[in-house]
Amino acid sequence: MNSQEQGPLLSQRAAIVFVLGTLAGLSAGVLTAFNGGSPAAALLAGGAAGAGAVLFFYTIIG
Repeated sequence: MNSQEQGPLLSQRAAIVFVLGTLAGLSAGVLTAFNGGSPAAALLAGGAAGAGAVLFFYTIIG
C-alpha cells in the first residue's frame, strides 16, 4: 500500500469523542485546582471525568 493511499488515523467520530473527553477532563481538573484542591486531586478528578466523558460520548454519538 502506498503512503498516499492510506486513510485517516482516526475516524471523525473517534476524534470528536476524544476531543470532548479531553475538554471535559481538563475542565474538571482546572475547576478542582481552582477550588483549592491539590495537584494530585486535580489530576485524579480530571482523569476520572475524562474517562467518563469518553464513555458517555462514545455511547451517545452515533
